[in-house]
Amino acid sequence: MTDAARTAAPVLASLGAGQFVMAVDSTAMNVSIVSVAQDVGTDITGIQTAITLYTLVMASLMVTGGKVGQMIGHKRAFLIGAAIYASGSLTTALAPNLTVLLIGWSFLEGVGAALILPAVVALVASNVPVERRAAAYGLVAAAAAVAVAVGPLLGGLCTTYLSWRWVFAGEVVLVAVIIVASRNMRSAPPDPGVRIDVIGALLSALGLGLVVFGVLRSGVWGFVSPKPGAPDVLGLSMAFVLMAVGALVLRLFVRWEQHVVERGREPLVDTSLFGIAQLRTGLSTAGFQFFLQGGLFYLIALYLNIAVGLSAIGTGARLMPLSIALLASAVLVPRLFPQVSPQLVVRLGFAALITGTLLLIVLLHFGDGAGVVSGPLVLAGLGTGALASQVSNVIVASVPEERNGEVGGLQNTATNLGSSISTALAGAVLVAALTTGLVQGLASNPAVPPELLASAEVELSAGVPFVSDAQLDDALAASGLDPEVADAIREENADARVQALRTALGVIALGGIVALFASRRLPTVQPGRAAVPAA
Repeated sequence: MTDAARTAAPVLASLGAGQFVMAVDSTAMNVSIVSVAQDVGTDITGIQTAITLYTLVMASLMVTGGKVGQMIGHKRAFLIGAAIYASGSLTTALAPNLTVLLIGWSFLEGVGAALILPAVVALVASNVPVERRAAAYGLVAAAAAVAVAVGPLLGGLCTTYLSWRWVFAGEVVLVAVIIVASRNMRSAPPDPGVRIDVIGALLSALGLGLVVFGVLRSGVWGFVSPKPGAPDVLGLSMAFVLMAVGALVLRLFVRWEQHVVERGREPLVDTSLFGIAQLRTGLSTAGFQFFLQGGLFYLIALYLNIAVGLSAIGTGARLMPLSIALLASAVLVPRLFPQVSPQLVVRLGFAALITGTLLLIVLLHFGDGAGVVSGPLVLAGLGTGALASQVSNVIVASVPEERNGEVGGLQNTATNLGSSISTALAGAVLVAALTTGLVQGLASNPAVPPELLASAEVELSAGVPFVSDAQLDDALAASGLDPEVADAIREENADARVQALRTALGVIALGGIVALFASRRLPTVQPGRAAVPAA
C-alpha cells in the first residue's frame, strides 16, 4: 500500500461513516415510529413531522453549508457539523417529549448534516489522487445507500431488544470516533475573500424549503387537486401551491445571484456554473439516481413490511442482498475498470435499476412472498453501486478544486430533491391506485352488498390507507360485518395492494427511462485521464 493510500484510507473511512450516520437514523426510525411516539407522548403524525422537518432543514441549508465550508475550510466545517450532529443525536436520545425531539432530531441534526455533506464531497477530492477518486466517491456514496438498506434492521433490533433511543446514542459514539479519526484529514485552505450572501441564503432556504415541504405533503394533501378535507387555495392543493411558490422564490434567488455578480460581490451560488454541461448533466443524473433508488427502496420496504407482513428485523434482513451487491459494484467497477467510460457505467447502472424494477413488477403479477424481491434487489444494488462509483466524481471534476464545497452543496440538494420527490410520488400513486383498485374490486365482487359498496365509495374517496392484513382484520372485526363480506374485502384489498405496488413501481421505472436519456451527455473519458470538454 502506498503512503497516499495509507493516508487516504482512514479519511475515507471517516467520510463514509459520516455519510452512513446521516442516512441511517431516518430509515431506522421508520420502523419504530409507534414506539417513539409512545415514548415522547405524541402520535404517529408528530414523529412523521419530525422526520419531514429533518429533511426540510437539511435540504434548505445545503447550499449555504457548502459556502460555509469555503469560508472556514471544509475540514473545519465537517468537524463543526459533526459536533452539532452529535449534540442533536444526544438530545434526541434523551428527549422526554416531542418538542425536545424536534430540537435535537429535526433542527440540530439537520444543521449538522447541511455542514457535513457538502464538505464530504470536497474532502474526498482533497485527500484522494485523481485516478482513485471514482472508487473513493463510490465507496462513500455506497455507505449512505447501505444505511438505507440496513437502517430498518438496525431500528428493528434496537426497538425490539433495547430501545429506539440506542440508535441515537450509538450515533453519538460513532460521530466521536469519526472526529478522532479525522485528525490527519487534509483540506484546502479557507478562502478569506468568501462572504455569505445573506439575502441569497434566505431566498435559497425559503425556496428549497417550500418545494421540499410541498413535495413531502403532496401524498397527504394531493398533488394538484386537494384530497377531501385537505387545505386548498382556489381549488388547488396546498402542496401544489407551496411547490409553485417555492419555484418562484428559487427563480427570484437566481435573479438575485446574477444581480450580486453584476455588482461585483460574492454570490452564494455562481449561476454561471450551470453553464457547464458536465456539471449540469451530473447534477441531473444524481437527482435521477436518488429518484430511482429512493422510490424503489421505499416501495420494497412497504411491500415486505406490510404486504408480506415481515417484522422490521425480517425486512432489514431481506434487504441485505441489495447492500452486498451495492458495495461490490461501487468498489469493484472503478478497481477493475479504471478507464471505463463514466457515461457507459451510468447508463448500465440505470439499465440495471430499470430491469430490477420491471422484473419485480412481473414477479408480483405471478405471486407474492418475500422471495420475489431477491433477484430484483441484486440488480438494483448492482445498478446503484455502479452509479455511485461515477456520478460524484464527474460532478466534482467539472469545476476547479476550490469550488468543490460549493458544488457539493448543489449535489446534495439535487439528491435530496430526487429522493423526496420519488418517495412522495410513489406514495401518492400507491394510494390512488389502491383506492381505484379496491373500489373496482368491491364493485365486481358479488359478496359485497350494493348498500355497503355505496357507503364504501364515499368513505374511501379520500384514499385507502396501505395497511397490513393484521390491521385490516382488526378494523373488520370492530365493524361487525358479515364474515363472508369481511373475507371478500380482505381478498380484494390484498389484490388491490399488489396491483397498486406494481403501478407505483411502473412510475419509478418510467423515471429511469427518462434518466437514460438525461445521462447521454456525460463524459466518455474518466476525469483525470484526458481533457473532458465542458459541452
